[in-house]
Amino acid sequence: MSVRSLTREEVRAVDRRAIDEFGMTGLVLMENAGRGAAEQLMALGIDGSVIVCAGKGNNGGDGFVIARHLELLGGDVRVLLFANPSDLSGDAAANWRILEAAETPRVVFGRQPALSDIDHALSHADWIVDALLGTGTVGEVREPYRTAIMAINRSARKVFAVDLPSGLDCDTSVPIETLADGTAICVRATHTATFVARKRGFDNPASQAFTGDVHIVGIGVPKKLLDEVLVASSFTCS
Repeated sequence: MSVRSLTREEVRAVDRRAIDEFGMTGLVLMENAGRGAAEQLMALGIDGSVIVCAGKGNNGGDGFVIARHLELLGGDVRVLLFANPSDLSGDAAANWRILEAAETPRVVFGRQPALSDIDHALSHADWIVDALLGTGTVGEVREPYRTAIMAINRSARKVFAVDLPSGLDCDTSVPIETLADGTAICVRATHTATFVARKRGFDNPASQAFTGDVHIVGIGVPKKLLDEVLVASSFTCS
């Protein structure tokens, strides 16, 4: 079986079909993704604290699940939320409430964080988990994510990206925004845990400068769905 990488639209189709046609829930998919990513990070080796940098979308929700499972595995974890809790919705909001009830250490930076404050929060991390932006991100990188990405890159810490590095285009692996001086507003990860399959942009050799080593993490979708979406036919390969 020839397995190919996924485009942005195919990523959305996998999630949508898993929910609509196979009766899975978004919470189950997020749980499987986050647990698998946490196990992958543990396998890489953790020697100190882990800081999860989370946005308001489902990528942030994955980060919340990662934090919970790292705690269960004995890790020292803190979550930095680059949004207001009221901005969260759906499955991400549900997993944030679990962190609140569990009293997992967390800091709300909100929408206008100071770079110096983020620098301080990241300064003692062994790993930083990038759960800011997901595969659906297009256009410019807006605040507070721009400042968070800058802080992550200047931290000189090991970085574990969730699904893909924040600021990287899913289909091309070209940073979605580059400053006039050539600085890419994109996380440079040491490792990336990508869900279901590699993303189409990862086929671009230049992507490794941002993704680091890529690990595929399953989310429990049925084999029938994977066969239909992932098996490369002569049509898709033409």
